Amino acid sequence: MRFSPAIISAKTALLAGLLVLAGFAAQAQQAGDTTSVGCGPPLPRMLCVDLDGRPSIDEPAGPFTYQWHMGDGTTLTGPTVSHCYKERKNYVVELDVIVDKTGEIRRGQKYIPVNLVQQDIVDFTASATRVRVGQPVSFDSPEAQLLTCRNVQFIWDFRDGTIVQSRTAQHVFRRPGTYAVRFSMRGYGSQACVASHCVSREIVVEP
Repeated sequence: MRFSPAIISAKTALLAGLLVLAGFAAQAQQAGDTTSVGCGPPLPRMLCVDLDGRPSIDEPAGPFTYQWHMGDGTTLTGPTVSHCYKERKNYVVELDVIVDKTGEIRRGQKYIPVNLVQQDIVDFTASATRVRVGQPVSFDSPEAQLLTCRNVQFIWDFRDGTIVQSRTAQHVFRRPGTYAVRFSMRGYGSQACVASHCVSREIVVEP
């Protein structure tokens, strides 16, 4: 996110993460396709922000000490700061400015909403990543979402010829090997929705 020079500028790693994620769509699997190019691993959650308070402050009146209250109990100082949150939530960052010459504290110079919830997520979990032949594995996608898409479909390709369409699935591998299980999503809306967003995790099946 970017604020105009009149206010605070704040860019988040979230934007970069979404651009990378969009790149997967160009190489996405189709339902039932077990030979297409490999899907990448799930991306890490984009929970970091970079904040710059200098454009919003009257520099000639300085020097200043910038004090950032990040909304999660963390306080940072400096004209620019970077911070990574531990939870995917909404936060409000408050910037206080201290005039070094007088000690005056200018509280709440800016309030910056940081939205870490409204982002597309293509990810899934597996109950185990190393199992034996015949042992069931449960798969789930509790956080998966494509915010701007309608009627999103969830497709599992277990790479052994089995395709399942559901948000959750359970599968039993009948032969030993390493299977790059694929999870893909597609929906109705823009072209990005129609394309499949795809990620994979390896499941090792022992005899």
